[in-house]
Amino acid sequence: MKQVSIKAPGGLDNLVTSDVEDPKAPGAGEITIRIKASSLNFHDYMVAKNEGAAEDGRIPMADGAGTIEALGEGVEEFAEGDSVVSCFFPDWQSGDARPSDFKRTPGDGIDGYARERVTVPASWVTHAPKGWSHEEAATITTAGLTAWRALVVDGGIKAGDTVAVLGTGGVSIYALQLAKAMGATVIATSSSDEKLERVKELGADHVINYRSTPEWGKEMRNLTDGRGVDIVVEVGGPATLPQSITAGRTGAHLALIGVLTGAGGEIPTAHLMSRQQRLQGLIVGSRTHQKDFVRALDVLGVKPVIDSRYALDDLADAFRHQESGKHFGKICVTM
Repeated sequence: MKQVSIKAPGGLDNLVTSDVEDPKAPGAGEITIRIKASSLNFHDYMVAKNEGAAEDGRIPMADGAGTIEALGEGVEEFAEGDSVVSCFFPDWQSGDARPSDFKRTPGDGIDGYARERVTVPASWVTHAPKGWSHEEAATITTAGLTAWRALVVDGGIKAGDTVAVLGTGGVSIYALQLAKAMGATVIATSSSDEKLERVKELGADHVINYRSTPEWGKEMRNLTDGRGVDIVVEVGGPATLPQSITAGRTGAHLALIGVLTGAGGEIPTAHLMSRQQRLQGLIVGSRTHQKDFVRALDVLGVKPVIDSRYALDDLADAFRHQESGKHFGKICVTM
């Protein structure tokens, strides 16, 4: 079978495609999956790009979707031929014992899904949404589940809420679509007027170009008649958080899911406190969260936006397209 691995010291020029033996037959509680697709996330990019950080020979990609080819003894949740999708934290099945690092995340601390076949414990995957392509299903592991947790599990979204989504990355687009499907008003930001037109086509009620309107937090308050938004899906971190605090209503939920503007910086903590807002960091979710998410997707009618598809051999080019920032929605890799 074919797989891609990272050759030390790492970097996009050191993603190596090779032919290797098929994985072992599934043992008790295991399944063998024919991987059909993966999707790119910023986390995957950082693992592949950061020279000297990735382990030599590591197989990248946290997201994996495909079809079950064989079942080990005792597996009852799945059948041969089922479409399944991987979990970002395979050991976090449920509850509050949340991982705080990536030591057991596929494509980072352990081998991921940039390969054609894999044998894993059945508990490492869930069913894919009904009727979805493998490329579509591969987008839920990281980006989709992060948006779901930000809005539903932690944010407690309800019809009539107003949600702010920042930028047009995978999580933000998913959050826009989910929020609209659940009856919320959505305000979206971008530095590209062209991308803002596209998010309007996806249902965004209001759009703001944050370059031409740097005080976009105040503009969001104006758009909500001074009340502020209920939930902010915050992807920027220190450079955008002050505006997110301004945008949020008293008691708003600020879901910190990314730090694209840096790992640290000055935060107006007094403003956060006086507005009695809840700032909560999160990293994806548990298998139980994913199963709930898939059930919701089966009835909501939401489908992910896929920007482009690349062959597994062209994984480095897919990352370079991601690096350019020209994409809108998810970039997928097919096997």
